[in-house]
Amino acid sequence: MSEKRSAFLLFINTKPNDPAGNYALVGDGVTELSISYNAQTSTEQFIHQDSANTELTGYQPNAPVTAQVVKDDPAFEFINQMRKNLPIGSDAHTDIVMTDIFEGDSDGAFPASKQPVSIQIDSYGGAAADPLSIGYTINWRGEGVQGTFNPDSRTFSQGVTV
Repeated sequence: MSEKRSAFLLFINTKPNDPAGNYALVGDGVTELSISYNAQTSTEQFIHQDSANTELTGYQPNAPVTAQVVKDDPAFEFINQMRKNLPIGSDAHTDIVMTDIFEGDSDGAFPASKQPVSIQIDSYGGAAADPLSIGYTINWRGEGVQGTFNPDSRTFSQGVTV
């Protein structure tokens, strides 16, 4: 049997300058969120070959998000503040935690990865008959770390596995 979409959760750190952070669930007002891994490749074909050689050289993951405005939702409030300020460089940095609830638990903690990201504001508004929405892209920055995350206490433990 396949897992429901709700078995993969993404939390965004709404206080990136606080060492403890504050992780808010990205979910209210969001009807779709998928990670695009954007594989990077290098292709080379030599003069005596009929077929090229393609090597995988890396990834450039991101996650485009369109969220309906949900007043008082911590994730929306954080993104909306970014929309108002239009931060660039390190001011647009935060981190996310992605956790697979379907992989079992140990005292409420689930396998997770913590990833540094930058937030890119893409759009705000929408069609007349649609809910007001904000579009943004979560862009990966470098390598993340593996560990566990407890969705109830919103705490990440690096290196700990379930």
